[in-house]
Amino acid sequence: MEENKEKKEELLSEEVSASENAEVLGNVEDSEIPLDQNVKLMSPMRMILRRFFRSKLSIAGLVMLAALFLFCWVGPLFYHVYSPTETDKNGVSYTTYDIVMEDGTVFKQIVVQKKDMNDLAPPSSKHVLGTDEQGMDIFTRLMYGGRLSLGLSFLTVFLVSALGIIMGGIAGFYGGVVDNIIMRLCDVLMCLPTLPLMLIIGTVLRANDVPGKYYIYLLMILLSLFSWTGMARLVRGQILYLREQEYMVAAEAMGFSAARKIFKHLIPNILPQIIVSMTLSLGSMILYESTLSYLGLGVQPPNASWGTMIEIISKRSDILQNNLNVWMPSGICIIIAVLGFNFIGDGLRDALDPKQRR
Repeated sequence: MEENKEKKEELLSEEVSASENAEVLGNVEDSEIPLDQNVKLMSPMRMILRRFFRSKLSIAGLVMLAALFLFCWVGPLFYHVYSPTETDKNGVSYTTYDIVMEDGTVFKQIVVQKKDMNDLAPPSSKHVLGTDEQGMDIFTRLMYGGRLSLGLSFLTVFLVSALGIIMGGIAGFYGGVVDNIIMRLCDVLMCLPTLPLMLIIGTVLRANDVPGKYYIYLLMILLSLFSWTGMARLVRGQILYLREQEYMVAAEAMGFSAARKIFKHLIPNILPQIIVSMTLSLGSMILYESTLSYLGLGVQPPNASWGTMIEIISKRSDILQNNLNVWMPSGICIIIAVLGFNFIGDGLRDALDPKQRR
């Protein structure tokens, strides 16, 4: 009997609690307060952006690159007094010497020297950063040179990434003989010394009288043909893992073509790793262009790039010591660009990490 009473009391308590919950839910539904007011749903893209902008280095990288792009593309709209290859008019100086003959006759020898009046001119209101050894405005050349250096880096990274994604996607998806052939080709290309090879190619281009305007473009395109191996290995490794997943089995059962399975289902799933790798490669390509220009294989004068503006210090030590305004601004721009791309790449790598919960 006592056990039956205890069971009845438990049932009554359960009915009371259920009725109380129903009353609470009814009151909540009747009120204007939503049920999920404490539940904050966040999309994956919003989570990525939140983690990215939480990093101070990522914001610093964005500020650096935004300042450089504004300087290179918007700056010439306000500072357009000089073109990047324009020099001031040449001046003529006269030097007089007295020549005394043995009989006492004195002759006047006048030496006429034609010299640019603004060679290595210091910074002034006319030339904000002064002029170089050829009398060209450094500030103007810095802006137009940045356009070429940044544009070349983006072009080369795009070509390298496109080749790497295609070759790595094919190798990882098909495997077998195709994978072995592509990977052995990668091994061969990775064994080639890039810088000496660029020196040889540059000498061949110069011997065939290739116009200086297209010189650096040809070199960077050829460089991209030898630099896609890292991206290909990254894509191949990720696809080897993803092709065994359930959604790929479903795509196989639905009869999708190989191209659709690679570029519609596999590549989008490794897009975060590709974006990070491309961002970090941009800084490396700027250094490559600067190195080639420093060695005389880059943009040919009178065209300008950041690397070409530093090249002069390899020929004239007096400019290295006495004219910091000639080469230091372009060196600072290179440092800012490389640091900016690296900061953004590190920020994207942390933001796109699925294990990152903070």
